[in-house]
Amino acid sequence: MPGGGGYVPFVAMTRTILAYAGAAGAEIAGCFAFWAWLRLGKPVWWIVPGMASLALFGWLLTFVQTAAAGRAYAAYGGVYIAASLLWLWAVEGTRPDRFDLLGGLICLAGAAVIVFGPRAA
Repeated sequence: MPGGGGYVPFVAMTRTILAYAGAAGAEIAGCFAFWAWLRLGKPVWWIVPGMASLALFGWLLTFVQTAAAGRAYAAYGGVYIAASLLWLWAVEGTRPDRFDLLGGLICLAGAAVIVFGPRAA
């Protein structure tokens, strides 16, 4: 982990947050392309940009500043939940309720503990 000494420098933290945000957007958009094709009757060609978006998702996760892929993926789960609630509101037009928001905040807090918690060098 960059920085040593058990803390995450600001630049590494910013890079990780941006990587997670980009990965979440790419994954949700890619999955939605398949949803739109199969559930909303969109043309089959929708899966082409969907697959490209899912590949982008995988690539972006490699920029998360952690030495273990499993840790990056575990923390990403919390980010994905919160980003899905934003998608629900922004794209699907359904406003998250207070329990959605509370759950999303809890998940983001858990993700932050996993990724940014101090670890032995």
